[in-house]
Amino acid sequence: MTKNPFAPAVLAAALAATGAHAQSNVTIYGILDASVEALNGVGANGDSIKRMPGLTGGISPSRIGLRGNEDLGDGLKAVFTLEQGFGVDTGTLNQGGRAWGRQAFVGLQGSWGMVSLGRQYSMLFWSQLEADILGPAMFGSGSLDSYLPNSRVDNSIAYKGTFNGLTVGATYSFGRDATSVATATPSATNCPGESSDAKACRQWSVLAKYDTATWGVSAAVDELRGGSSATFAGLTNSSLTDRRATVAGWARFGDVKLGAGVIDRRNEGSATTPKSQLWYLGASYPVTQAFTLDGEVFKLDYKGSANQATLFAVRGVYTLSKRTAVYATAGRIDNSGTLALGVSNGAAGNGPAAGGGQTGLALGVRHSF
Repeated sequence: MTKNPFAPAVLAAALAATGAHAQSNVTIYGILDASVEALNGVGANGDSIKRMPGLTGGISPSRIGLRGNEDLGDGLKAVFTLEQGFGVDTGTLNQGGRAWGRQAFVGLQGSWGMVSLGRQYSMLFWSQLEADILGPAMFGSGSLDSYLPNSRVDNSIAYKGTFNGLTVGATYSFGRDATSVATATPSATNCPGESSDAKACRQWSVLAKYDTATWGVSAAVDELRGGSSATFAGLTNSSLTDRRATVAGWARFGDVKLGAGVIDRRNEGSATTPKSQLWYLGASYPVTQAFTLDGEVFKLDYKGSANQATLFAVRGVYTLSKRTAVYATAGRIDNSGTLALGVSNGAAGNGPAAGGGQTGLALGVRHSF
């Protein structure tokens, strides 16, 4: 009998309805973002392809989730989130085929913040949330660093609290990624940890972030440790680490929002280019009440190497209602040295020849509920 990958969501919804009698508040939510993109300069022959990517959309990845809380009294709440990522193109699960690959955690929340346990975001994610204008879009930072839209960790303990605009947080994982697939990806690296090797596959991150109504700044550090079974980023033993440190900021000037940041990376799993920096600068402007124009430029520089990449991307979003929008987006990437990064991170298998460039165009629709 074939298993239905969405059965857990149906079961959870039924349980949520039952739990309502115990004074729990449960919300079902989701995003459907689908597009068609056209890319040129693919492969050594510079071919062109047209496709419907499934890993992410032109605005954000598709998902369905449940979140809830129960009031325990004296300002204390029990909280949980279950969030499933999938591709609208084929209906298959993302995040290495996990049933709840985007988030799956339970915790306690009070005026002092929230402590949670499970699969959840690294603090690197929260540091980029406001500053990276395009965020986890198909033409964006994920094209230059695939970990950025996949900065989640298994088996983790997290704390995050906000006090008068200041947000602080941290995560620690006993085994950052327990899933593997035939071809390793940033969300399926086969590094389960939780073994007699006290260092293997650990992860930690810290965050300090301050926001006002018109500006904000953030700083974060995220470190991944390797393991003997790991199959991604060269982290093949527990003595190797991959650390990203970032500072970022955003500000509003009238209707215009600007965001900028830099991510400094030290990957001991790379024998040739362990040090790199990713810079970005973006802007968002509501041309009319219904139409918003977003644009961003990214620069990836590997230290002591000819390897570099520059990506430009622009996106126009027209809102049809509070929940539905259509959009058009375009991007251009230029590589140097031996780099062969594709302009799109919406699906695998689209890179240009080493040192080559590529242009992408996409049209799509996004609905949230």
